[in-house]
Amino acid sequence: MATKERSKQFKAGLALRKKVVGPDYVAKSLKSTDEFWMPFQELITEHGWGAVWTRPGLTPKMRSMFTLAFCIALNRPNEVKIHLRGAIRNGVTPLEVRELIIHAFLYCGGPASLDAFHVVKSALPEILAMENKTMEGKSAGRVRKAK
Repeated sequence: MATKERSKQFKAGLALRKKVVGPDYVAKSLKSTDEFWMPFQELITEHGWGAVWTRPGLTPKMRSMFTLAFCIALNRPNEVKIHLRGAIRNGVTPLEVRELIIHAFLYCGGPASLDAFHVVKSALPEILAMENKTMEGKSAGRVRKAK
C-alpha cells in the first residue's frame, strides 16, 4: 500500500480485518492489488471493516455467522471460503457452520446451500489445521509448525 496517512477508521478496519481473516490473507490481498484496484481495497478496509465490523451490538462470532449466511444466500463461494476462516477464528464451530448451511437450504435454496457445502467441505480441514482446532471448535492441542 502507499505510505499516505490513513484515518483512524482505516487503521481500525485493517487491524480487525487481519484479526478476522488472518494477517497473511490481508497482506497477500493488499500486495496483489494494483493501483487501479487499490481504492476498492481501501473502501473495503475503511468502511466495511472499519465502520461496520467495529460497531457495537453484535459479537464478532455473530457477525461472522451473518456474513456466512449472506454469502451463501448470494451464492458467493469465494466469499464463503474467505469468511469461513474468519468464522472459525471468531469462535464459530464447524458444527455450527454445518447447521447454518442446512438452515440456509430452507431460505436460500438447494443450489446455493450445496455450493456452500462443497466449499466448506473442501476448505475446512486446512482451515482447522491452520487454526489448530478440531471439528468441535476446540484447540487441537498441537503446536503449529512455522512456515
